[in-house]
Amino acid sequence: MKRYQALAADIERSIRTGVLQPGDRLPSVRHSCQSRGVSASTVFQAYYQLEAQGLVRARERSGYYVSDGAAQRLPQPEHASQPADASIPVDVSELVFEVLQASTTREVVALGSAFPSPLLFPLARLGQSVAATAQALDPWSTVDDLSQGNPDLRRQIALRYLADGLQVPGEEIVITHGALEALNLCLSAVTRPGDAVVVEAPTFYAALQALERLGLHAIEVPTHPREGIDLGALEHAIVRHGPKACWLMTTFQNPLGSLMPEAKKRDLVALLARHGLPLIEDDVYAELYFGDKRPLPAKAFDQQGLVLHCSSFSKCLAPGYRLGWAAPGRFTQAVARQKLTTTLGASAPVQLALADYLRRGGYDKHLRRLRQTLATRKARMIEAVGRHFPPGTRATQPEGGYFIWVELPVGCDTLVLHRWALQQGISIAPGPIFSASRNFSHCLRLNYGQEWNARTEQALATLGQLAHTLCGGG
Repeated sequence: MKRYQALAADIERSIRTGVLQPGDRLPSVRHSCQSRGVSASTVFQAYYQLEAQGLVRARERSGYYVSDGAAQRLPQPEHASQPADASIPVDVSELVFEVLQASTTREVVALGSAFPSPLLFPLARLGQSVAATAQALDPWSTVDDLSQGNPDLRRQIALRYLADGLQVPGEEIVITHGALEALNLCLSAVTRPGDAVVVEAPTFYAALQALERLGLHAIEVPTHPREGIDLGALEHAIVRHGPKACWLMTTFQNPLGSLMPEAKKRDLVALLARHGLPLIEDDVYAELYFGDKRPLPAKAFDQQGLVLHCSSFSKCLAPGYRLGWAAPGRFTQAVARQKLTTTLGASAPVQLALADYLRRGGYDKHLRRLRQTLATRKARMIEAVGRHFPPGTRATQPEGGYFIWVELPVGCDTLVLHRWALQQGISIAPGPIFSASRNFSHCLRLNYGQEWNARTEQALATLGQLAHTLCGGG
């Protein structure tokens, strides 16, 4: 156990046993350094960890205080979902469009957004890379780099894989217009209209929209809010329905925030290998972990090239640059051909700029700051939900990403809550948009990656009041 973890564990024990009470001030950083014989960095790391757990809260120019415990009183969802055992056509795009279109203005408190605040990213530093590399742009690179992308950028991405022990050559990486294009290209490469694809329940609505656009059916499989898809139910679905692919998020799943344990990822890949079934792995949140180590993707356990791993820089570095990639294993050539016959190639200046930024360093320092900010905001949102929402509310407490999944008491209709909230200038993501069968009507997804200020706190209080009214509690 590291020093900061030991310090955090000692303070947590004092809180749990009542030695430290809600509202008590923690020792100052200077005092803790002197009494414990540790550095200020160690103390700050311990306090950051406790804040991410919702046990303490920082007050500006005042220090850290024991929280009122609301985050700990808010229970988590305990049971896997129970979708119908069926292969069904998908028709969600109109509902998704209706929900998202109404919440895209700056005037709305964007708790339903799929994106973190753009103010979290080093856009000025990225702009310097854009300016520097654009001036030195080789005209031939706009032709030579079609369709798999700039070799230097693919090498930088391959080095990120290598840091986790994954051997993914640059030749097996295809640069795309964001992760969504990578995912769609992979889906097109392994399916044909009329095929069925396994998805989690709930699943990211963009996956459902992709299935709908390609004329594919969805097989929704039970999914646990903390550990991801049920492997027994998955094998049953494979045998019964004969899907052609799986589209899963194994790390910080959207909307649940679930993290599949490493051993379970290994078992997932082995299960799919037995059936020769490709896995399209949507892994856009992996850099946003709150622990000591980035979780390995399912791709790490792939020996047969069946995992088509997709990610991007949009959620962790460069929103708006629309740059992602696929590492499609044995399907690399098929995905590259799909890319060539659709959008040809990603923006050459953007690829050069991101390669330059990654090569110069600073990315990991940015990520450390970003993770700490998100962990703090998660704790504050869970505390606020516990304080303001109706009795019987449950919420996930993810170990990374920037979403929590909230279950209101059964019978509360979050599509109604969505409409009421919009009238108050607040957006949410209601549960039915995450299901091909329109399930999860009493659930919603909230985004804690937006700016955290008095306006955000008031929005959660207002949302809680609306939920009380909707659920018959006030």
